[in-house]
Amino acid sequence: MAAPTGQHDSSKDGTNTNPAELLAVVSREVLGGNHGIRRYQAPIVIGGIPRFPLHKQEVMITKFFEGCTFKFCASGVMGFALGGVFGLFTASIDPMSTMSTETPTTKMVLQEMKARSWSYGKNFAIVGAMFATTECLIESYRGKTELINGTMSGGIVGGVLGIRAGLKAGAIGSLGFAAFSTLIDYYMRHM
Repeated sequence: MAAPTGQHDSSKDGTNTNPAELLAVVSREVLGGNHGIRRYQAPIVIGGIPRFPLHKQEVMITKFFEGCTFKFCASGVMGFALGGVFGLFTASIDPMSTMSTETPTTKMVLQEMKARSWSYGKNFAIVGAMFATTECLIESYRGKTELINGTMSGGIVGGVLGIRAGLKAGAIGSLGFAAFSTLIDYYMRHM
């Protein structure tokens, strides 16, 4: 009887010790056959930039994130968060704006901070959701992603927000919001 040498003989039990074959077996087991392995496809060259064709799941995810519903929800949530931070900041700078003339207590200051954060958050959420949805609808209708989409959306949202104060305020709000959104969009595209 021979003493064990510590080396594994693969010919007796039928296992592979070749690292390439072992890797192929493990990847098939982990990825579930050949479904998860992307076969090589020649890239499509658009404007000098190579791009590989997308899988069905990638197309579905892209459509979801580029949809108007997602943009509405995401901009509303982010606007609420940003507005809450601005409200907290302005309440910490000027906490006495809505309180009485008596000496403020910690409870009164905290209530003021909460009320102002909530108010700013709602306003920012509404404006962000209106702008993102309007821009998405304009972009979907026109079928183009251009600078003019943000300008038109800014004009519509600014006009709707300003019309509550009168026709003149609606026109000024429309022009101002359109100019602001155009400048921001131009800066973000050419940064």
